[in-house]
Amino acid sequence: MKKLFLLPLLALCCMYGCSSATDEAGAVAKLQAEGEMPILAWYGIPSDSTTPERFLELKETGITHHFSEGYRDADAMQRALDVAQQVGIKLIVSCPELKKDPEATVRRFMNHPAVAGYFLRDEPSCADFAELGEWAARIRATDDEHFCYLNLFPNYAPLEVLKADSYRDYVQRFDREVPLQLLSFDHYPVVGDTYRGEWYENLEIFSDEARKAGKPFWAFALTTAHTPYPIPDLAQLRFQVYSDLAYGAQGIQYFTYWTPGKNPNWNFHHGPIGLDGKRTDVYDKIKTMNEEIKALSGVFLGSEVIAVNHTGDTIPQGTRRLEELPEGVKYLETEGPGAVVSQLRNGDNRFLVIVNRDFRKRMKLTIGLAPGMKRILKDGSIVPASVYSDTVMVEPGDAMIYMY
Repeated sequence: MKKLFLLPLLALCCMYGCSSATDEAGAVAKLQAEGEMPILAWYGIPSDSTTPERFLELKETGITHHFSEGYRDADAMQRALDVAQQVGIKLIVSCPELKKDPEATVRRFMNHPAVAGYFLRDEPSCADFAELGEWAARIRATDDEHFCYLNLFPNYAPLEVLKADSYRDYVQRFDREVPLQLLSFDHYPVVGDTYRGEWYENLEIFSDEARKAGKPFWAFALTTAHTPYPIPDLAQLRFQVYSDLAYGAQGIQYFTYWTPGKNPNWNFHHGPIGLDGKRTDVYDKIKTMNEEIKALSGVFLGSEVIAVNHTGDTIPQGTRRLEELPEGVKYLETEGPGAVVSQLRNGDNRFLVIVNRDFRKRMKLTIGLAPGMKRILKDGSIVPASVYSDTVMVEPGDAMIYMY
């Protein structure tokens, strides 16, 4: 799925007293990925702000895909696609005509270079699946090159809302009755200074069902505050994104990019683009997060989950404790609430991803590794793991990544 360029390993002492893998010119070897990890802005640029400047501003964060429900008609959708093409952003088509006349609307847009897919609706229940399956079939009969897209409920939605026997039943029935090219769900785990107890169980179920279906799945991180969800800091973003990726997510989505206006149910505020149309500090935080996602795409894009386990005195509901050490690991200990320990395969390479489950405090990680193991730094650099101490501090919500 990807190419890995490993340059000759030379033990050179750098100005900071560290050693790393370098080529003859002194450049550090970096992990490379084929393709680009999709990063979606959900509730993106409003229709009345469709300008090259606004789309370029969005692209500068590292976002690759854009979605907005706010296009009043197909002509407004066309204008947004044309502007997105100018700056190199992909859009998910959403306009009233897509429901009224799917075939004609799809034929109008299917050859546009900026089209990524077609939006159906958000958070359906099982009662909606028959209609959605018919709609998706009509779209795919006309254009099966671009995906149909919607998000499923999180597992904290009541069963009477899902209209299913269980959350797993809900996901399974959706895949059977609405056969889309990819699966997506939303879940916003950070509440106050803690996270929802159902969070990792949701990832367990969704990752497992996507794997059984043979389909990629996309997951979310919350970027716009509203009660009871706080204004996110970088640690909260990392906690969500690296947990998603550790479970095999193949696309990251942000809710939201543009702060929604007044809503009778939610007091949305302080999104990446604020209510006044100006950037907030969250804009810069998602830019930092996206730089990390891009640099580490060689680990996660196209990866296969071998196993995901957890450490800690207590582990999240629905998860499995780490009882057998991963290959190449002689010992592994964590202090504090614990960690996600994910084993991934990507092409000929194996990766060990350890995510700090605490987004408030650093985690002490003590790990003994076999000779030849590599560590992957935040910028994608590949360095011998042996140049680091067996004891390292993992920043709040952050991930430590090793390769073998």
